[in-house]
Amino acid sequence: MRAANTPGTGRTGHVVVIGGGIAGLAAAHRLLDGGARVTVLEASGRLGGKLRAGEIEGVPVDLGAESMLARRPEGVELARAVGLGDRLQPPATATASLWTRGGLRPMPKGHVMGVPGDLAPLAESGVISEEGLARIARDRELPPTPVGEDVALGEYLAARLGREVVDRLVEPLLGGVYAGDVYRTSMRASVPTLFEVARSGGPLTDGVRELAERAARRQDGPVFMGIDGGIGRLPLAVADAVRAAGGEIRTGVAVRELRRTADGWTLTVDGTGGTDGAGGMGGTGGTGGPPVVTADAVVLAVPAPAAARLLAAEAPAASTELAAVDYASMALVTMAFRRDALTGVEALAERSGFLVPPVDGRTIKAATFSSRKWGWLRDAGPDLFVLRTSIGRFDDEADLKRDDADLVRMSLTDLGEAVGLTARPVASRVDRWDGGLPQYPVGHLDRVARIRAEIAKVPGLGVCGALYDGVGIPACVGSARKAADELLGALTAPLEPGSAAGERE
Repeated sequence: MRAANTPGTGRTGHVVVIGGGIAGLAAAHRLLDGGARVTVLEASGRLGGKLRAGEIEGVPVDLGAESMLARRPEGVELARAVGLGDRLQPPATATASLWTRGGLRPMPKGHVMGVPGDLAPLAESGVISEEGLARIARDRELPPTPVGEDVALGEYLAARLGREVVDRLVEPLLGGVYAGDVYRTSMRASVPTLFEVARSGGPLTDGVRELAERAARRQDGPVFMGIDGGIGRLPLAVADAVRAAGGEIRTGVAVRELRRTADGWTLTVDGTGGTDGAGGMGGTGGTGGPPVVTADAVVLAVPAPAAARLLAAEAPAASTELAAVDYASMALVTMAFRRDALTGVEALAERSGFLVPPVDGRTIKAATFSSRKWGWLRDAGPDLFVLRTSIGRFDDEADLKRDDADLVRMSLTDLGEAVGLTARPVASRVDRWDGGLPQYPVGHLDRVARIRAEIAKVPGLGVCGALYDGVGIPACVGSARKAADELLGALTAPLEPGSAAGERE
């Protein structure tokens, strides 16, 4: 028996993908395109990971991530490949604000992830005080600040521009992406273009202005993209495409042990499998699944704690690195209001939402006016207005211990102060994402490189997901493609004469 394909057969053997989030499903899709036989095992009862389609008061909504970066192509390409091209939609409006210094203030232009290149729009916004603006202007007078191989974004920016711009602008923007603390976040990992500017040694504001101007010149489409009916439709469509291509998807199957054998891999599993959370259509789970699954190769598309546990025996150094990755938890509070009860709340008609600097001490970290932001949602619920708030970030998770009713009440209190909202929702729900977002501290990319170096030593093993190359959907899809392509290349490589695999006929 041969672990890889027999030359000339055009098939690469059996690959098991552990994890049914967007990264795992994208890996399965890519592997099937490459000729592999694929099984996806998902421990929970549904697919999609942090992408989740749901509804409130009969209106479809996203209960996890709601959009993807369109300027990085992998996510949009995958959506088109699985038949969602005609459902891709940019936001109806991108007019966001900052709730700070006692009011809603316009998001200033001319910045890169909150780092200003032009002080004029920043001054007009009122986000930064006169003292803070003067401190930013001193950047041109300061000697170069060394960054070495990596540096904490917030600490570097505070040294160059002062803490105020970090706390009031950079923290809510970038901290919102990772639900993290920018004073610990790796600049090299989170904003690599800014890291290159910092390494050049010139004035930071000049470099940022050049970056912003360059981005404006090449802007030829929307920055972000959603999907009619919610971005949570994407993993379900990918799952359907996987099944249509002959892949098997089993939910409710947890992998307890992963062992390398002479012929490939043995996976010890719990659970018999079942429907995959896609409305019961096209499920391939069934009952009576075997306690052991064999494979020629394995892709781990699971969070770091699960990956660390599964790799403890076969890749102990990688397991140790994975066990050290921190995660942030958060909650999303989704509420539906009768539109006629919101008459006079002008902010809801003018903006897509607002961000909240943690330094202001509010409960919510952001609010999205979903029915204003997404045209498809407005059309689906013309008599309702849906909005959502986010609560919690790394090392600021005390509020997440409260019950759902408290989180709804606290969100309404903040919304009342921010936009004058006094109406009560006709429906609400709270979705908690415990350990939802991996943190990217200083040295994160070096850790990822060490993990991948150890993984590369183990034949027939790949990893992908949010902790490797970025937390956004395109980055997850990109890491899935990378893992799949590397495995396909290894599995289809000609066997060396006299190799162990070549002797197993």
